[in-house]
Amino acid sequence: MLPLIILSQAEIDRVVEQTPGGVANIQDIYSLSPFQDGILFHHLTAESDPCLLSVQMAFGTRDLLDRYLQAFQEVVKRHDILRTAFIWKDISTPAQVVWRQVSLPLQELKLNTADGPISKQLDQLFHNRIDLTQAPLIRFIIAQDTDGRWVLLQLLHHLIGYHAATGMLNHEIGQILHGQGHNLPTPHSFRNTIAQVCSESCHDIRMRFFKDMLGDIDEPTFPYGVTEVLRNGAEAMESHSVIPQNLNNRLRFQAKQMGVSLASLCHVALALVLARITGQERVVFGSVLFGGTQSTQEAGHELGPFTNTLPFRCDIGSQGVKECVHQTHTRLAALLEHGRTSITLAQRCSRIPAGTPLFSTRLNYLCTSLPSGSPVIVGKKVVNREKQMYYPGIEFIGGWERIDHPFAISVLDSDMALGLTVQTFHPVDPNRVAGYMEQALENLAVSLECDSDIAVAELDVSPIEERNFLLHGLNTLTMDFAQHQVVHHLFEQQVELTPQATAVVFDEQLLTYAELNEHANRLAHHLISLGVQPDMLVAICVERSLAMIIGVLAILKAGGAFVPLDPSYASDRLRDILLDATPIIVIADVPGRMALGEAATFMTVVDPNEVQDTSHRLER
Repeated sequence: MLPLIILSQAEIDRVVEQTPGGVANIQDIYSLSPFQDGILFHHLTAESDPCLLSVQMAFGTRDLLDRYLQAFQEVVKRHDILRTAFIWKDISTPAQVVWRQVSLPLQELKLNTADGPISKQLDQLFHNRIDLTQAPLIRFIIAQDTDGRWVLLQLLHHLIGYHAATGMLNHEIGQILHGQGHNLPTPHSFRNTIAQVCSESCHDIRMRFFKDMLGDIDEPTFPYGVTEVLRNGAEAMESHSVIPQNLNNRLRFQAKQMGVSLASLCHVALALVLARITGQERVVFGSVLFGGTQSTQEAGHELGPFTNTLPFRCDIGSQGVKECVHQTHTRLAALLEHGRTSITLAQRCSRIPAGTPLFSTRLNYLCTSLPSGSPVIVGKKVVNREKQMYYPGIEFIGGWERIDHPFAISVLDSDMALGLTVQTFHPVDPNRVAGYMEQALENLAVSLECDSDIAVAELDVSPIEERNFLLHGLNTLTMDFAQHQVVHHLFEQQVELTPQATAVVFDEQLLTYAELNEHANRLAHHLISLGVQPDMLVAICVERSLAMIIGVLAILKAGGAFVPLDPSYASDRLRDILLDATPIIVIADVPGRMALGEAATFMTVVDPNEVQDTSHRLER
């Protein structure tokens, strides 16, 4: 009787034991979808549940609130997913159990406005976890305000629905409140989606697709080095903006001319921004996809968690802008065909070690064709185009969604305009990132309009104001300084002023100005004895240490000009630099010698740590 899950009789008995009313209250049991697996994983591993959606509404009277809750109860009866609980303990496969009868959990609080606005006090309760083993995965908390209105906080878990679910729920509730509930279409069961997923035999096809896309990715894409959500997203910062109408129109026109989607252009723009921030040419970020069945997606009558975030790879290199746009559009279309793939499977197809995230950025391109009055999620914030909702006396206050990625971009496409929301954590400024996205879109539009063959990697993402600041503002010299004194002479003056003051610190080692000057003088005399004269090139290949500072000062004191070599560079690159510069001497420690390799055998190499003391000093 359970064709969509494999459980032993003992495991079925455990499920029955955890269901109120026992077997008589069980309508169905089936496995989780691939994207539900990921949601349950986040719920179990996070300190505070990141998979909750919160919405607040105000009701003019208690009678209206009760009518709303009764209408919601009717909607719960209509949709199996709203009567579903989740069981995973003491069974081999996590299961979702559809109950026949459920009651909406309602908690009434008496709050004091002296402690702050009622809505803000309720909002603090949004951080709570809810019990996934008890259906429905919806919670209601209400409190009366001083003006007589009733404020309701509604929590909904992602295991039973995402953003689109709130719009559909509100539509059906509005129909029932208006006495039109009998006109609602027969809902599709989420069981159909599970059945289709179970019947698909395309594991190998999906594995091959993601291996083709991610097989050579050996470095994760972490903008600004941020890898995880901090403090459960409580400190996230947001930027909300609207793309200028002129740019919006130009982008739509170019997308139509090229036969690609506007979403493809936005994917390229984000990839360009990430490439600039990380310095990588091959970037990977998560793209939010709809994973429902095609028939029910078109019909729009199925509730459930159909949103899936899967890795998307974009190459920002020598290829032209048009080629990159077409490649992105093709790859995005192919990704949509695999929208029900588990993120775990996709992750395994890269060369990133297990346990390391493949990306920390998410792009959610959301088309809003919702009825007027429906709340829409943008970033972590719920916005509403009209404060008054679908029924007189019900007012939308606001809402929040937890952040599951530390670097998130949401694009709200309303057919005529593009809204942009950026979520980041300190010290990354979301407004700055939003500026990068807008500039990337602007330069994409200009390149496509000019039919340019410019490489996509050459497009800039820095807004004009930031570019001017970096090139000119930071380089404006407004202070006087000695025009005819060199660095090592200024250093020697400081030695005379504060000989015992600390000059340089490395790990637990330190040198005073007098000690640093003594070491540098000693090495400088040694270099002069080897033939160093004014303006001669001396290379230095030393790890960051006290010896590096001593070496640089010694070269200057000997009259030479130093050629810096980084021991972390490849030996071939260091050899090419040496052949081009032809220094007469190389200062190198042990790691420096190893990095230089054979190139060091043809030159005079001095280890700054082995130079012996001398009794004389350089003449100043």
